[in-house]
Amino acid sequence: MVKTNLNQCPVCDRELVIREYECLRCHTKINGYFRQDKFSKLTQEEKDFIEIFVMKRGSIKEIEKELGISYPTVRNKLDQVIKALGHKVEKDQSKIEVLNLLANGEITSEEATAMLEELSEVTE
Repeated sequence: MVKTNLNQCPVCDRELVIREYECLRCHTKINGYFRQDKFSKLTQEEKDFIEIFVMKRGSIKEIEKELGISYPTVRNKLDQVIKALGHKVEKDQSKIEVLNLLANGEITSEEATAMLEELSEVTE
């Protein structure tokens, strides 16, 4: 039975390392201490979102359609992935982006208001 990679200890929540790899065909084993990449730390939901993001070539409008969610929700999911990968989400830049999207007619005023409120809550 193949199990999904664990990246945290279920007892103490510390990072786990991989000690052994084995080829399923020839059974060659490679032993050592192998750290997992930062993508292995993402939840399955975040990985699924990244897959859709790539398939839709980063088009937030297309992601909205695929997932049946609003623009602010897509942005929030993207921000969560950015944070999970260990990067900082620049909220001031995000406010400018929201205003640009509104000015370009890509989002409604209601969506812009909701997005700006969410950004304000995060920075307070």
